[in-house]
Amino acid sequence: MAQQIFHDSEQDLAHRARWFTGRVVIYGILVFWTIVCLFPIYWTFTTSFKLAPDVMQGNMIPFVDYTPQWRGWKSLGLSPDTIGTESTVRAEFLKRFMNSAVTALCSSALAVILGSMAAYGLSRFRYRFGFMRNPDISFFFLSQLILPPVVLALPFLVLYKELALLDTRIGLILLYTLTVLPIVIWIMQDQFRSIPVELEEAALVDGLSIWGAFLTIILPIALPGMVAAFILSLVLTWNEYFFAALLTGADAKTLPVMVASQTGSQGINWWSMAALSASAIIPLIVIGIVLERYIIKGMASGAVK
Repeated sequence: MAQQIFHDSEQDLAHRARWFTGRVVIYGILVFWTIVCLFPIYWTFTTSFKLAPDVMQGNMIPFVDYTPQWRGWKSLGLSPDTIGTESTVRAEFLKRFMNSAVTALCSSALAVILGSMAAYGLSRFRYRFGFMRNPDISFFFLSQLILPPVVLALPFLVLYKELALLDTRIGLILLYTLTVLPIVIWIMQDQFRSIPVELEEAALVDGLSIWGAFLTIILPIALPGMVAAFILSLVLTWNEYFFAALLTGADAKTLPVMVASQTGSQGINWWSMAALSASAIIPLIVIGIVLERYIIKGMASGAVK
């Protein structure tokens, strides 16, 4: 009896040791991967406070390897000693920042509205367009992501020139809406399919129309998925560079184009580029924190896979 108890205690200890070892390995991998993912952000923010020798020497730890300065932010007129004075560079930065904000927010919102309606129709009704059925139509939308942007460069350049949309926010908003619309349709289709049809049938029995059931019953349930699709669209449009550089000039140029303009024949202004990149990262971090609960709900309900 004593041997059996001793044997059971040994097995229990071995099981606990394996469980503890597994936890240590899992959390160690997660911590390592977190450091890998966050290191570029850390490098960007710290570089905006470095001088040229610190950047070239690869100094990484503030107050240990180097003394932080406001070099990058001063070049944008955003340092404590320049924020209260007039600055043409700061005015230019704010203009590019507003261009990015307006185009990204408007195009993402428009894509979510149109994509939600298209996804709802594809998930609830049966369509026939020639030989194409619902799965074919859904694949057609998703297949638009296969096209590389450079293939569309010349057609859009010629079209926008004819429509007088070059170097305008409206032009970028329309183009960005088209580029992220397939992703929104793909996400929202899966979201709507997870909602029972019986809810709409009950609403129709109560006297609501199809649009009434969609607006009052389905959309509130699908809100987490819509927020997740909006954030994904916002990230993609906020960071878009190719079309912003191709189709804009003096008026509608966005922040990513301004970041890329810090390279020149004299080299790269790492501190200015880092400050611009940090200022572009901060809004997305704030939006992610504010809408975190909706993102989690969207992932839990199957909106993001």
